[in-house]
Amino acid sequence: MSVEQPLWRALAVFRLLALGYAIMQYMSAADEYRYPFGGWAVMGVLTVWTLLTMYAFERPELRGWPVLSVDLALAVLSVLATRWLDDPARVAEGSLTLPTVWSSAPVLAWAIKGGWLTGAIAALVTGTANIVERGEIAQSNLHNIVLMMLAATAIGYVVELARSSERALARALQLEAATRERERLARDIHDSVLQVLALVQRRGAEIGGEAAELGQLAGEQEVALRQLVSDAPVDLEAADLPGSGIGEDPARQDVRALLGRLAGARVSVASPGTPVLLPTPVARELVAAASAALDNVWRHAGEGARAWILLEDEPDEIIVSVRDDGPGIEPGRLEEARAAGRLGVSQSIEGRLRDVGGTALLTSIPGQGTEVELRLPRQTPALNGRG
Repeated sequence: MSVEQPLWRALAVFRLLALGYAIMQYMSAADEYRYPFGGWAVMGVLTVWTLLTMYAFERPELRGWPVLSVDLALAVLSVLATRWLDDPARVAEGSLTLPTVWSSAPVLAWAIKGGWLTGAIAALVTGTANIVERGEIAQSNLHNIVLMMLAATAIGYVVELARSSERALARALQLEAATRERERLARDIHDSVLQVLALVQRRGAEIGGEAAELGQLAGEQEVALRQLVSDAPVDLEAADLPGSGIGEDPARQDVRALLGRLAGARVSVASPGTPVLLPTPVARELVAAASAALDNVWRHAGEGARAWILLEDEPDEIIVSVRDDGPGIEPGRLEEARAAGRLGVSQSIEGRLRDVGGTALLTSIPGQGTEVELRLPRQTPALNGRG
């Protein structure tokens, strides 16, 4: 987990500083010990172990429970060794143990590794060793035990919250990626399969006979497929989550040329005199959205409708406008289409622009036609630093 690594590094610094403090304290009191060489031996062991743990805690595969168990055992043994190495009178007076605050480092390590409960257990074990070393429950060591318990449980609880937040974030990112992929597939299906099924249904009804039955079946499949691509739940375990493809191809394409392919007897295209270059995937998405807007014109505006496409290359954004002279859209019609699972505007147009950092604005007045305005700001991740 990424949240753990900074904590392990901070703990390594704490262990090193605590070791230095323990050594300085022992140097000032070594002459008063009953067995001073034994005390130096303990300091040597703690020094070697501290250096080893600074290496081990940088590697997740090494900071497992076996290493942490040895860590806690050394803290307990070094505390208990004080009772036999120090002068009994000093022990009875409550003098500092050999590891001093270093003994709390393994407790914090247990809290980081296993959470508040394991941290509390390690604090309880270390606290018991302090009581045994003193030979009684005194106010001073009881105070230290309570502080150690509070620190271990607090750090352990914070680590558990951070881990839970990271899992939630990873889940949300997976869900967003899966949803975006489903929307992309829905757009592709809308631009191909659904349009073919709608055409078969319409032509079958016009021809009649067996063709009408075939058209009816095509209409039923169209409804079922629209429901599937618009409402199907996302299975994160089974979903294949490829990248969106945006930015993978560094080549650029001229949007003017791509829009020019849409020109025809009933479609007029106006564009600047200079190339309007965009990264290839972005350009294709922008033109595909314009094509989807044209498809809506032919489907809803009637056989005699005309359309005009205007490409504007502004300093801060690129604008593609698709306007028709049809009857316009009745109020509430778009909301009804979304509720029915029709994805022409919400996915094939708005979804495409949203995926490349742009916006789509639809303006329609009954009896005066419809205009779809596609805006792509230049300051977007899709355009900055990608080709």
